[in-house]
Amino acid sequence: MSNKEKEGLGRVNDHDGLAEQFESHRNHLQSVAYRILGSRNEADDAVQESWIRLSRSDTSCVENIGGWMTTIVSRVCLDMLRARKSRHEDLTIDRAPEPVTHFRDGSDPEYEALMADAVGHAMLVVLGKLSPAERIAFVLHDIFGMSFADIASILGRNEAAARKLASRARQRVKGDESASRAEELRRKRELVDAFLAASRAGDFEKLLSILDPNVVTRNDPAFPPAANAPVVHGSRAAAKQFAGRAQGAQPVLVKGSVGAVIGPLDRILFVLVFTVKNDKITEIEMIADPARLRQLDLALLND
Repeated sequence: MSNKEKEGLGRVNDHDGLAEQFESHRNHLQSVAYRILGSRNEADDAVQESWIRLSRSDTSCVENIGGWMTTIVSRVCLDMLRARKSRHEDLTIDRAPEPVTHFRDGSDPEYEALMADAVGHAMLVVLGKLSPAERIAFVLHDIFGMSFADIASILGRNEAAARKLASRARQRVKGDESASRAEELRRKRELVDAFLAASRAGDFEKLLSILDPNVVTRNDPAFPPAANAPVVHGSRAAAKQFAGRAQGAQPVLVKGSVGAVIGPLDRILFVLVFTVKNDKITEIEMIADPARLRQLDLALLND
């Protein structure tokens, strides 16, 4: 074999080896791109563009190939975010996708786990309000733990500027999360208040309108009147159970959500914990066992 042929074969082998390393990091790169861009399709495009750029680069002096690949995909994502901004195509709630929770073909659970762990719908909307540089700095540092020195090189800024961008983004994210959480609790409070009012008044039809048709009620055997029916299925059965009840019930904050306590706090009969989805009550859990009640951190909600 001639020297020229050997040199050509060496380039092929190097390319194949690089492709193999790229595939071993693909899941991580897709996760980075998805968290930055908030779109599976755009994340796939970013990873593909990253491979094109990487395959054209001289990596002979690169010591940390994984870090180098992350840098490339981040730069691609930054370009895509800037292009999105220039077209005034900010990520909105209508465009923000839900995190992936199903397997594409069942063959790559690690990839699916990364996607399921990716930023949720609400967070994607919050991130969409950040500038491209803020978004890159926040995601790479706060989620992936990349150093500010490396982030600065991606953004073309100094390290201090990268720190400031991440800090500013963090404050905006936390502020929006707090506002979103407060709004969520407000909506749940309104629904629980409506449920308790309908229960006291014995308004069967109103209860049906508040309860999900497939609501599940989990009664605690420690409360004797409910002991013979530990689990009740369906809105009509739940409405029948609670119609004309809940006298003296008070809304409380329990398990990080809105619930209701029946009886004074020093002599609680039971606590109701509500699960709410799509502005309907989908599950009601009764807690009456004294040992479980003592473990609850309850806070009365003022009117």
